[in-house]
Amino acid sequence: MTTYTMSVQVDRPYDEAVEATRAALTDQGFGILTEIDLAATMKAKLDVDLPPQVILGACRPPLAYEAIQVDPSIAAVLPCNVVVRALDDATTLVEAFDPDAMMGLAGADALDSVAADAKQRLTAALAALTTSTQED
Repeated sequence: MTTYTMSVQVDRPYDEAVEATRAALTDQGFGILTEIDLAATMKAKLDVDLPPQVILGACRPPLAYEAIQVDPSIAAVLPCNVVVRALDDATTLVEAFDPDAMMGLAGADALDSVAADAKQRLTAALAALTTSTQED
């Protein structure tokens, strides 16, 4: 099975994990452009219940701009989606779309440095979530 996400399990309740994820992304220079409450949307549209989860559309403007200069169509996969999903009352999964997978779709070697930078920053943000839980 092909892996197209990077993830970390966090020993925090969902609401705390969402805030910690926002902070970790901000620390890595990302802003949140979009937010979709997936559980609420599925309940409203399909009347189905999902665990609490949100899709955060994270963007680091300098990286996005550089990528768009190389391939304007890359905008179709921007921003970087980060999902925060409750696994139970005390555990949350934080999952991000892997920039390497995104670049595999684009197939432009000139985007390699952008993907590497984005991946390094997303990896650091995910790592910070587990580090901060251990220190609390």
